[in-house]
Amino acid sequence: MRVAGRLIVEGGRPLTGRVYVSGAKNSAATLLPATTLTDEPCFLRHVPAISDTEVLLEILQELGFQTQARGQPEGPPGLGLEVDIRPPQQEVTPQVPYSLAKRLRASILFLGPLLARFRQARVALPGGCDIGSRPIDLHLKGLAAMGAEIQIEHGFVHGECQTLHGAEIYLDFPSVGATENIMMAACLAEGQTILHNPAKEPEIVDLATFLNSMGAQVRGAGTDTIRISGERNLHGAAHTVIPDRIEAGTWLLAAAATRGEVQVENVIAKHLEPVIAKMIETGALVEAREESIWVRGPERPRAVQVTTMPYPGFPTDLQPQFTAYLLRAVGTSVIHERVFENRFGHVDELKRLGASIKSDGRTAVVEGIVRLTGAPLVASDLRMGAALLIGALMAEGRSVLDGVEHLLRGYEQPVAKLAGLGAQVQLVETEGELPVPTSLA
Repeated sequence: MRVAGRLIVEGGRPLTGRVYVSGAKNSAATLLPATTLTDEPCFLRHVPAISDTEVLLEILQELGFQTQARGQPEGPPGLGLEVDIRPPQQEVTPQVPYSLAKRLRASILFLGPLLARFRQARVALPGGCDIGSRPIDLHLKGLAAMGAEIQIEHGFVHGECQTLHGAEIYLDFPSVGATENIMMAACLAEGQTILHNPAKEPEIVDLATFLNSMGAQVRGAGTDTIRISGERNLHGAAHTVIPDRIEAGTWLLAAAATRGEVQVENVIAKHLEPVIAKMIETGALVEAREESIWVRGPERPRAVQVTTMPYPGFPTDLQPQFTAYLLRAVGTSVIHERVFENRFGHVDELKRLGASIKSDGRTAVVEGIVRLTGAPLVASDLRMGAALLIGALMAEGRSVLDGVEHLLRGYEQPVAKLAGLGAQVQLVETEGELPVPTSLA
């Protein structure tokens, strides 16, 4: 039986100190599949030690790749893993089984590289957070344009090709996953692939950097057009994963929400420009320093309007956390969700803390209040878990947060990091009901 997690949070305390940001979850989710493009060893540093990484490594092992992950012996919480990936010693069956794909949306990112390398791939339709429709039609459209024959049968995506060839592909929406799958496949295709309206996220640029270090020819990542000249073979490479901008933003918002003062370290401030600008608009003091961001929260933030957009707009992955931050704002805040149609699952749970908040379709309205109080909470997806954690840290008294396994999909050592900031948080594991620990009674 899968063990569930529970957090016991004593809120109402300002966060103070320093916190170190781990490697980007969304970069690792594509860098690890990219290692299947070569028959030489690859080495990745700063890979986040989270449950999503564990699943990705299990998929590589299922494919026959040898993986070895080593933690860092010294340093602050969150230094991540050093991962060696070595090619299979036997013939590969390029298939990702349902038992693994159902645990991770990013499992679909094995489709492009496996198809390009082995001329066939069979990947179970993926699972992941239920935050709305995230179809893979753009992934399939791009691969089909490059010569792949794609079918969906019995819950699997089947892809075959004699060879992949370059193509000119326009994405109707700048899908991150489709951009990544097409980029990886195009690296081993014959000729040049031109990708119009691709995603521009920093994780796309990080993938391009890794692919180029493997001998690929990828140009224009982070712009409106990406050009990939196919190569016959790619070689092994070493790469350091960029810092996780969503984790960094979460700690900035948690600090500001608790009226704290925190320095967030190992962060690229440019990746968070829209978030920093919006926080300053609320009255928070934010200062970008070399590889760190300092923040001091206001007594109560000013109400603002927030609209999520693909990068470089305000990130949808920080919308739930920002919504939690605004619960104590002075005035009425309005949040417009323009990326996912079902990303206000946190609203009803935040109401348990006493929040005055309503959602209708893709819009939420927050009437700021002075005081929140602790309550039992349940997270059902990753970023919802982060939002509820911020709410619990803000609230007076004890909150009990269930569903922490979702939070652990994307945040490395969150309890240790919070403890370093002075929070009183305890993680427990349970297969059923568990009484509140007496140490926190």
